[in-house]
Amino acid sequence: MNNSRHYIYQLATFVFAFLLISSCSGDEEESGGRGQGFIPTVEVIETVMGGLPLEERLTGTVRARNQTGIYPEITSVVTEILVNSGDPVVEGQPLVKLRDRESQERLRQAESGLQIARAQVRQAEANVDRLQSRLGRVQTLSVRNLESQLELEQLEAEVESARAALSLAEAQKEQASSIVEERKNELGFTTIKATTDGFVGNRSVELGQQVNPSMRIFEIGDTRRMTIRISLTERMLAYIATGQTVNITSDAFGGEVIQTTLTRISPFLNPVTNAADAEIELDNPDGLLRSGMFVTVDILYGESDQAVLVPNNALFNNPNDGRRGVYVADHSALSETGQLERGSIIGPVPISFVPVQVVAQGRQVSGIRGIENGDMVVTIGHNLIAAGRDQSRIRIIEWDRILELQQLQNRDILELIRRKLAERNHQNEEV
Repeated sequence: MNNSRHYIYQLATFVFAFLLISSCSGDEEESGGRGQGFIPTVEVIETVMGGLPLEERLTGTVRARNQTGIYPEITSVVTEILVNSGDPVVEGQPLVKLRDRESQERLRQAESGLQIARAQVRQAEANVDRLQSRLGRVQTLSVRNLESQLELEQLEAEVESARAALSLAEAQKEQASSIVEERKNELGFTTIKATTDGFVGNRSVELGQQVNPSMRIFEIGDTRRMTIRISLTERMLAYIATGQTVNITSDAFGGEVIQTTLTRISPFLNPVTNAADAEIELDNPDGLLRSGMFVTVDILYGESDQAVLVPNNALFNNPNDGRRGVYVADHSALSETGQLERGSIIGPVPISFVPVQVVAQGRQVSGIRGIENGDMVVTIGHNLIAAGRDQSRIRIIEWDRILELQQLQNRDILELIRRKLAERNHQNEEV
C-alpha cells in the first residue's frame, strides 16, 4: 500500500510540476528564459498545528446476514426451478423440486408395511384376550378342583407367550411407523426450501441436472444488512476494541465513505495466523455493499499528540544525504513581498531543505517535528529544486486542493498528463 501510494505521489508531482512549468513558460521566455537563470515554480502550503487521527487500515470481506449455502439432502434429478438469482425469499419457501417418483413408491411400500404391522398387533391382542379369558375359566375351575394344575400351568405359559408376541408385534409396528416417517422426510427432501429470509444468489443448478448432497445449488442471505469480516493481529488487540469508529471505502462505490462502528471481536486467536476475527455489522439500504467484495476498513482508535501537520507528499528524501525532510520557503521573504494571495505566483524567494522527524502518519497527512506552525512547505515540485537551487517562485495553494490530489488514482493522473500534452500540442500547431 505504501509503495503504491508513493508511486501515485511521484506521478502527481510530475503532473503538477509539468503544469506549473507550462503555465510559467511564457513569462520566462519573455524575460529571457533560461539564459538569464532559470527559476522554477513550485507549490507550497501553510502548515497547521493539530492532532492526527490514529488509524489502522485493513482489508475486509463482505457477507450478507445469515448467508448460507443451499444443498440437496438426496441425490435426484431437478424437475422444476422456482426462483432465480436476485429473487427475495422467506424461510420455508420452495426453491427447487426434484424427481419424487422413487420416493413416492418407497413411501407407499412403507405405509403398506405399517398397515401389516398394525394388523399383526390387532391379531396378537385378540390372541392374548382369548387366552386370558380361557385362563380365567381354568383358574375358576381349578379352585373347585375341576381342572388339573398341569393344565393351568400350560395355559399360563401360553398367555405369557401371547403377550410376548403382542410386544413383538407392537415393536414391529413402531418400526414400520418410523420407516413411514423416514420415507415422508425423504419425499419432503424432493422439495428444496429456503433456510432463512433473504435473497437468492449464486445459482448453479439447471433443469434436468442430477444433484447430490455435496453440490451447492444456491446461496441465500439478507443483503439488507451486511457483515464485514477482518483479522486483527495480536499487536492490534492492544489498542483496538469494539465500538470504535470505522470508515469503509471501496473503488466499487467511488469516493463515498461508510462510517460505522466495530461490532465484535473474537476472544480466541487463530492458532495458525495468531490473529483474531472481528466483524462489523451495518445496514445496506442502498446496496453499495455486495457479498464477496473486498473493502478497505480504516479503524480510528485515537489521536496523536499535537504536532505540525503537512500533506504526505510534502515529505522528501534528500538524494544527497538520504535525510527525510521538507523544503521550506523563507517566511520573512514572503512577508516582505506582501503578496500572500492564494493562487498567485510569488517570488523568487529563498528555499531551504529542513530535516524533520515524523511522529505520526496517516493516509494523507503526517505530524512532524523540526519546523514551525505556519511555515510554507513545498508540496509539488521537489525535483525542480533538489539539485541545489536555493530560490524558487512559489504558488500558495489550499489544503483541500492538495488532499484532493493525493486521492487521485493512477489512471486519473495519467489522464491529466495526456490532456495537458494534447493542449500544448494544439497550441504549438496554432503557432
